[in-house]
Formats: sequence, C-alpha cells, structure tokens
Amino acid sequence: MHTRDLIQFLAELSENNNRAWFVMNKPRYDILRMEFLELVAKLIADISKFDPEVANCNPRKALFRINRDMRFSRDKSPYKTTFSAAITATGLKRPNQGGGPAYYFHIDADGVLLIAGGEYMPPPDRLRIIRGHVVADGAGFDRLLKNKRMRQSYGTLQEEGKLVRPPKGFDADEPHIEYIKLKSFIVWNETNLKKNMPADLNKHLAASFKDAYPLVAWLRQAR
Repeated sequence: MHTRDLIQFLAELSENNNRAWFVMNKPRYDILRMEFLELVAKLIADISKFDPEVANCNPRKALFRINRDMRFSRDKSPYKTTFSAAITATGLKRPNQGGGPAYYFHIDADGVLLIAGGEYMPPPDRLRIIRGHVVADGAGFDRLLKNKRMRQSYGTLQEEGKLVRPPKGFDADEPHIEYIKLKSFIVWNETNLKKNMPADLNKHLAASFKDAYPLVAWLRQAR
C-alpha cells in the first residue's frame, strides 16, 4: 500500500472538502481505496491466525465509507478525512448494530495511525452487560489488566467519557468501580506515520492487534 500517497490525498481532501474536488480526484481515490481494501483483506487473514473468529469477516464490509452523514451535523463537509476499518467476528462494524468487540484502525490527514481494540461507546444494554461481567469475573478482569503485552502496547483502558459517579445498580464499594464507570472498554495507541513509518504496515497492525486480543476475547465472554 502507498501509505504516503494516501496521507497526501487525505491532506489535500481536508483542504478541499467539496464534491467538485473529489470528483476531479476520484481516480486517485479509487486506487487508494483498492489498496486499502487489499490491506484489510490481508490483515483479516493474519488476525485469523490468533483469532479464528474473524476469519469470515468481509473486508469490503469492514471498510467505513468516506462519505459523511451530515443529517444531524453542523459540519456540512461531505467527506471524512480518514481511511478506516473495523474487523469483527460478526462482520458488523457499529456497536449499536451488535458489532461486538472490534479491531479498528484509521489513517488521517495528518498522517496519524490510530490502532484500537475493544468496544467504543457500546449502547446502554451492551454496556450494562460488560459492567456486569467486570463484577462477575473480577479475577479474570484483573488478569486482563495485568497482561504484559497489552500494557506495553497500549497502557490501560481509555477513560474518555468516564462517569464521575457509579452507574445505577452498582455499589460504590465494588473493587473495580473505577472501571465500571467507563463508557468504553477499549485500548488504543497512535503513531505519526510521517515521523515513524513501519517497514511493513500490515505486519505492524497485525502485531498490535494481537496485543489487543486478550481484551477482545474477554469482551466476547460478556453475555
């Protein structure tokens, strides 16, 4: 995949986010999109070696559309300035559609590669199940938090949107209450590809996702 060409395209798109520019540059987009699709297909095959449950994920459905949904947004820019994909066992990308834990990554117009694993802002019913799983499997959750490879790659779980008070139905004295306050159960890291381009992007992504696999596997047990 020509990653630098992709970053250049996205940077130009961010400065010319309109349909006329996009139509003029559609041939560039089509080539980059196909290369990205090939990357995701190879990535699914590599992830399947340590997580067979994603083997049947359709790479085309794993990709996010570049068109933005502007219906409820003040920002009327028609296009996203990222190329992104979410690889799941169900083949569904979005949490509110029952997608479940995902391996997600995107490359943005600044050349930042974000790699993530887990569930980001799951809907209320699903979040309640995950929180209940923390309580029911406290020992397993502790082992997950101490996983050496996950910690080295990602640190701890992200705290974006964390509640100030315990959610309804959970005791403030619960040993894992600070984690139960989370609204996402996800890890992620970021790399500036302009400064640190991996020699093999696919290999780098697969290795990073392997380090996130313990969280994905633990979340699948939450039912």
